[in-house]
Amino acid sequence: MNITEYFTRISYNGSYKNLDFETLTAIFQHHIRAVPFENLSIHCGETIKLDLEPVYDKIVRKKRGGWCMENNHLLSWVLKTLGYDTTIIGAKVYSPEENAYNDHINHLLLKVVLDGKAYIVDGGFGMVYQMWQPMELISGKDQPQVPGIFRFMEDNGIWYFEKIKRKQYNPNQSFSNSSNLGKNACRKVYLFTLEPREIEDFRPQSVYLQTSPDSLFVTKSICSLQTTDGLWALVGWKLTKVKYNYKENMDLMESTTLTDEEVEKTLKDKFRVMLDHKLIPVNSSRLSMF
Repeated sequence: MNITEYFTRISYNGSYKNLDFETLTAIFQHHIRAVPFENLSIHCGETIKLDLEPVYDKIVRKKRGGWCMENNHLLSWVLKTLGYDTTIIGAKVYSPEENAYNDHINHLLLKVVLDGKAYIVDGGFGMVYQMWQPMELISGKDQPQVPGIFRFMEDNGIWYFEKIKRKQYNPNQSFSNSSNLGKNACRKVYLFTLEPREIEDFRPQSVYLQTSPDSLFVTKSICSLQTTDGLWALVGWKLTKVKYNYKENMDLMESTTLTDEEVEKTLKDKFRVMLDHKLIPVNSSRLSMF
């Protein structure tokens, strides 16, 4: 870990000597605004590796993004290097289509303890369910952030992560999703326990998510990047710009369909991603990412 090289990658110039919430939040926010959540390797004929050296090389040196097992694994290394009390834990992501949580641990996130308080740090969920600052691990407390209201609910040692969504307005009605528009609903995101994990625990699901025809990451090419007031998302050929709370309790979503040539240019311009191999965009699943 070359911490100076990492800070250059995320454009962080602040102090990092104090192990406090403000510093943790600043580093975290720089990370999610510089490092995309993306699965493009799967659609470029590449294999996603979970070991720290290839993850560091990909994200820091090649200026790529990654999914949770890359982003949060790298973040855990960063935070441990700086001296934060950091633990890798695992979650099971909720599937709205199946109305159930996954049977297997398929999401990697972090627990960080500061001054006796536990926080969840998750820089690898992406899209509109990406938290923008570490969340205190406390049950039943609404924690408002710019993307919306997040909260944890605990039941017999199982923690549930939820987001209360705002209404969504897309002026281009051809992209309207009737299941999302006009609703201010509580959306289940994932569940987890506080059992410490190692990266080895995630390898079977990493293989499955990269290869199974039932995997969301196989059926969709995804790249999302948080901004100062929303996010950019490229799913298949559809580019969406989200501006949070542009009107009272309403998020603005503007979408457009790109050509293959525009996809490559957009990755460079909007996401600052340069690929080594040709991307074949995919969006064969009807599952909404919003």
